[in-house]
Amino acid sequence: MNDPLPARVVRTKVPARLDRLPWSRWHWLIIIGLGTVWILDGLEVTIVSAVAGRLTEPGSGLALGAAQIGFAGAIYISGAVSGALFFGYLADRYGRKKLFLITLILYLAATVLTAFATSAWWFYLCRFFTGAGIGGEYAAVNSAIDELIPARLRGRVALLINGSYWIGTACGAGLAVILLDTDIFAADLGWRLAFGLGAILGLGVLLVRRHVPESPRWLYIHGRAREAEALVDGIEKEIETKLGEPLPEAETSITVRQRASIGFITIARTMFKVYPQRAFLCFSLFAGQAFLYNAIFFTYVLVLTTFYRVPAGTAPLYLIPFAIGNFLGPALLGPLFDTIGRRAMISGTYILAGLLLAGTGYLFVQGVLTAVTQTLAWMVIFFFASAGASAAYLTSSEVFPMEIRALAIAFFFAIGTAVGGISGPLVFGALIETGRAADVFMGYLLGAGLMIAAGLVEVFIGVDAERKSLEDIATPLTAEQAYQA
Repeated sequence: MNDPLPARVVRTKVPARLDRLPWSRWHWLIIIGLGTVWILDGLEVTIVSAVAGRLTEPGSGLALGAAQIGFAGAIYISGAVSGALFFGYLADRYGRKKLFLITLILYLAATVLTAFATSAWWFYLCRFFTGAGIGGEYAAVNSAIDELIPARLRGRVALLINGSYWIGTACGAGLAVILLDTDIFAADLGWRLAFGLGAILGLGVLLVRRHVPESPRWLYIHGRAREAEALVDGIEKEIETKLGEPLPEAETSITVRQRASIGFITIARTMFKVYPQRAFLCFSLFAGQAFLYNAIFFTYVLVLTTFYRVPAGTAPLYLIPFAIGNFLGPALLGPLFDTIGRRAMISGTYILAGLLLAGTGYLFVQGVLTAVTQTLAWMVIFFFASAGASAAYLTSSEVFPMEIRALAIAFFFAIGTAVGGISGPLVFGALIETGRAADVFMGYLLGAGLMIAAGLVEVFIGVDAERKSLEDIATPLTAEQAYQA
């Protein structure tokens, strides 16, 4: 920092200092402050899915048609895609902290207003902005996770936080059964309370998140090197006080030419000309998991009610074990992504999930499964698929340079959601509507094929990013060596 360098050129050890930190209370604060929003996301999506039937009833206060419910779902997805791209770019330009506060506030406001919806257009508008807030969270929060968590632990923490979505799903499924019970709440009140509850929980998250710092990596690149150094000094002092001894000296440093922003031409060139294989890798991972998840999750209850005659009122309860399997996958397999490695674990989870889905589909079409055994089969499939899907976010956030990290996450999330997230429910919905198990089996084979194909792409062009500094995986665009290349 004190070496004589040209103006706006700084040498810093901030990345190495962050990566060599022992696990501490400060890191737990990061997990709580950033990870709890995924619980809200899971709660939000599950409740909306569960209350869809109630919203079509005359006494609900909205009385939407089935087509309008479907349109509201498309509006939410379009909001998530738009929010991811818009806020992803702003997170790279104006900072992680500022954006993940703004996106959470947007989510809170839109959710509260949804509870007071009295017309279809009001409901649509609120769904769009709720989706925009959540979409923005994906980019800003995943960027912050990678840039604040030590390299040796980055994989397991990222998977654990992204997997916490399914805690919200389990809670949402249980709450939906209670809130939709007309013996407890009126038909036009229960679903409104569901949205209001999500907002209350979100407010608690906002209070905690205020204490999550800006990324020091972002600060030193954007002309705020002194602030970055002071922030890391404070973190180190807190940890050293707890340990009772000084931390070892960080060895490696990086020299950067600070700049306020990166233009779209530079972003596009970096993503598709400098790193074309990594771009294709991220697209494959996102598209495969988006098709599988959106196809299965949004038609989950429909399969149970159509083929297994499960009553609509109790069908959401089957989402609870499904959600548990989805959470346990990232939580238990996460450490292996840092030890065995990214390539082996990502390809393995994708391919295994695809093979298991194909096998389960065969048992389904043979008519040997029940509602319980079908749910157990999905638990096993998504134990692996959930870990792989969470790793897709991890991959897109760590294989591109610091300056375009948030936008890269947003871009591949948006493309994957647009390709797989929209087509999946449409394809499966149409296949289930035929009432023929053989037709649904073809959909399962399609989802399995996409997962296996994505896993094979990871085998051949995956990035071995485990335990490596972000700057070693992708040299920052502002690094001195980038200018000399």
